[in-house]
Amino acid sequence: MALKNAVDPQGRSAAELMIAEAKKALWVMVGLLALMWVVQLFNSVDSYRLSQDLGITSRDIGSLPEIVTAPFLHASWAHIEGNSGPLFIFGFLAAYRGVKKFLGVTALIIAASGLGIWLTGPSSAITVGASGLVFGYFGYIMVRGIFDRHLIDIVIGAVMALCFAYQLTALLPTNEQISWQGHLFGFAAGIVGGWFFREKRQKPELTPPPPAFQKDPGSI
Repeated sequence: MALKNAVDPQGRSAAELMIAEAKKALWVMVGLLALMWVVQLFNSVDSYRLSQDLGITSRDIGSLPEIVTAPFLHASWAHIEGNSGPLFIFGFLAAYRGVKKFLGVTALIIAASGLGIWLTGPSSAITVGASGLVFGYFGYIMVRGIFDRHLIDIVIGAVMALCFAYQLTALLPTNEQISWQGHLFGFAAGIVGGWFFREKRQKPELTPPPPAFQKDPGSI
């Protein structure tokens, strides 16, 4: 169906729906970043006790619930400052076509990135930070347009890949202080999310041919 002809039950066009979702995406990302910065404020005042208590400790069974909390915590002001810009850009681009789908992608990235850290991270380290989400959204927007077959999203993915190609070096173990495991598993989860949450297109229904009628030999 053409973009200009697609409407919802309220009569809104597909373009209007996309603009409405983009507005929701903007506020979702503003809210997410505001939450992280408020948590960071309390965390820093408390000597980063939250990061110590709610960060991921690899292969510690008791630390599995921290897979959910670790992305919202940071180890320093520089840490959260470095993550905030890319998180907002990639998160908005990941969410602007649908916030519900975005929440599903986010859950997948958090789970995969956290489990990757828990399974393969150094046992002596506590890992926190939103960089797994950053790389997950990065991977997602790179492939979403291909799976959804939206030209504009293909262009966005290509532009982001070119502009932020240097970020891919963080997927490799080049710095012991950086959780490349979270980056790598988050990035992979974003790519998987692009396929798993792709738009399901209905197959065109084939109209059966009209029945063939034979002429009665006895009729005129």
